[in-house]
Amino acid sequence: MTAPVFVVEKVPVGPEFVLDGPEGRHAVSVKRLNPGEDVVLTDGRGHWAEGVVKAAEGKDRLVVMDLHAIAEEPEPEVRITVVQALPKGDRGELAVETMTETGVDAIVPWQASRCITQWRGDRGAKSLAKWRATAREAGKQSRRVRFPEVAEAMSTKQVAALLADADLAMVLHEDRDTPSGALATVELPKAGSVVLVVGPEGGVSPEELAVFAAAGAHPYRLGRSVLRTSTAGTAATAVLLARTGRWS
Repeated sequence: MTAPVFVVEKVPVGPEFVLDGPEGRHAVSVKRLNPGEDVVLTDGRGHWAEGVVKAAEGKDRLVVMDLHAIAEEPEPEVRITVVQALPKGDRGELAVETMTETGVDAIVPWQASRCITQWRGDRGAKSLAKWRATAREAGKQSRRVRFPEVAEAMSTKQVAALLADADLAMVLHEDRDTPSGALATVELPKAGSVVLVVGPEGGVSPEELAVFAAAGAHPYRLGRSVLRTSTAGTAATAVLLARTGRWS
């Protein structure tokens, strides 16, 4: 098993470093790490360093030693972005959590016409902060060193512009007779960006499908069953990652 991951603003290098604050408290009081155990410090942007616990002090100070070098995980050759329509309640955080654990590279909240949830004003800012905090914590839990970016919420017009710039643009659709076929059989680019739209519980509207089609996005199905919006993105990410070679 890989070593537990903790987030720092800047990855340190040197004989000794003190991890304190919330991350130090998590390491000392929750994980209860002991001298001699390995840890990974990362900035969540692909930079990381491996170290060894020297001591735990108080409730929130972990002294880490032997941070010899900073490594960098390169950007993936095929970058997967999921445009996630806003689910009800806390199912948005569930979607972000499981997509992060699966390996998605970026998440874009989308205010679709059929979304019951609305992100406006302070509520929108708080919801976005929750999504970003969830991605950060899930990134740590799944021991990633490059966490997914969570963008500002986009309108349908903004999503269409994102799709137009992608090397492969797709929309998940519940129709089993979708002409484009199954997501599992689509030809993926060897490099570049893949953008996948996941609609709300009520589905992507015909008007939105038309806008996305004009931007070059085709509809694809996952399978015979219809998944909830909070799980469809995770399943689709798994299908795509398995075919990019990143899971091999």
